[in-house]
Amino acid sequence: MSLLTLLILAVVQGVTEFLPISSSAHLALLHQMNGSQESDLALDVAVHLGSIAAVILYLRGEALRAFRGLLYLHRADASRDGRLALGLVIATVPAVALGTLIALAGWAEALRDIRIIGWTMIVFGLALWWVHRIAPEARREADWSLRTAVTLGLWQAVALIPGVSRSGITMTAARGLGYERHTAARISMLMSIPITLATGAYLARDVALAEASGALLQAAAIAALLAFAAAYAALVLMMKFLARVSFTPYVIYRVVLGVVLLGIGYL
Repeated sequence: MSLLTLLILAVVQGVTEFLPISSSAHLALLHQMNGSQESDLALDVAVHLGSIAAVILYLRGEALRAFRGLLYLHRADASRDGRLALGLVIATVPAVALGTLIALAGWAEALRDIRIIGWTMIVFGLALWWVHRIAPEARREADWSLRTAVTLGLWQAVALIPGVSRSGITMTAARGLGYERHTAARISMLMSIPITLATGAYLARDVALAEASGALLQAAAIAALLAFAAAYAALVLMMKFLARVSFTPYVIYRVVLGVVLLGIGYL
């Protein structure tokens, strides 16, 4: 696989993973253009893990607190770090449960239909615009009540449908709960850490069982590093961008791309 192909894949994944525009929609379009290949799974796992490493670095303070809080889950009510860790665990459970059901039922391939992705891009993009328009921006601290964790976790599970966008739906849900846009984005990024690590570990098992070649593993390592750099740059730019404008440009982009995908799917 050429370095240019790896670069395109890594940049597409790294830039779109944490913006509310659905990385799965972009990867589906990229695979549609290039055709399905045996290396797709291994490279998708690599770029996802590279992207999540960028989030951990960017949110290293909160990430360290969450990892440390895992040691205090038994007394989460008395530990701020423990409450953060417990909230992330609770918010991850619905997506893991639904993901397991989808895998066991064999629905994953059907959900990757480009027409489904097109519709979800449009519908959930408009949902983000509407919620951001009507919801107050009153909450600035990422406090994790049980109700908040469950609510955000259930919405995150919906993002297992390609095109919904995990970051997009969690930002929408957080804004609906009254969080201001920066806090909503940070909550969304924090929630991405456990679910992406869990998904990556599951898919990495499939790659290992397929006995990937040395050349493929090398290509995957390069893709992961490139995705890490692209994701970190995208995170920095997004947080600065949100200080000046709302989510509207992302919504417009989602709707336009959704229309393109529907055109490809129905023609």
